[in-house]
Amino acid sequence: MTTYYKTKAIVFKKSDVNEADRFFSVFAENFGRIDIFAKAIRKTVSKLRSGIDVFFMSDLEFIQGKNRKTLTDTALIEKFDTISKDPVRFKVANSVAIVLDNFLKGEEKDKEIFKLINETLLKINDSKIKNKNLYFVYYYFLWNFLSLLGYCPQIKSCSVCLEKLTPYNICFSNKIGGIICTKCSTKDKGFVKINSDIVKLLRLIVDKNWQTVSKIKMQENSKKIFTEISNSYYSYILSKITWAEKYF
Repeated sequence: MTTYYKTKAIVFKKSDVNEADRFFSVFAENFGRIDIFAKAIRKTVSKLRSGIDVFFMSDLEFIQGKNRKTLTDTALIEKFDTISKDPVRFKVANSVAIVLDNFLKGEEKDKEIFKLINETLLKINDSKIKNKNLYFVYYYFLWNFLSLLGYCPQIKSCSVCLEKLTPYNICFSNKIGGIICTKCSTKDKGFVKINSDIVKLLRLIVDKNWQTVSKIKMQENSKKIFTEISNSYYSYILSKITWAEKYF
């Protein structure tokens, strides 16, 4: 007897195969990441076409075969259509999708991750949020996503000596996993010097204070450093995970 599974899911990736088929990568509320095969969905007569696409939230029905999940029915819940119409917003949403694709490798249900993805796409889709502020939307997502995976950096005190941070002479270390004082910087030669504005922003992001984050105006130098440490930390954590998957 065939078992049908139903779930709410957010689509973050699609890839075409054969003449008319397609694979969708989704984060499902009840399953975590799953990859679903949609047979003949690229044909204009397909009844599945209207209910699923990249950056859609949909109700999905599928069956589990021996080697793959096959889509049997779809119903659109939310179409983030502003994203598809605006190249800048689509680029930001795609950057989020790349992060998801890099880190989410198997089925693991997580309601907080599902909530974060949905909230992030809603922000990107919101025309009231100006394109220049999409920078903060992406990094707000990135740091909170890494935190949900267990990689939240130490930002309340020095990651080594645990002493209270001063506004001056502070650094960020990927290796140690957070902010360090100058006295402890000898523990990692790869540190990056930061300032109190960056510490404040990181704390607001990890505390999920979007209302304040969205109103921040950063100096270009601080913004450049924040971008550097954010991308570097992301790459560092990803390399650790990739290495572990390769050897264990």
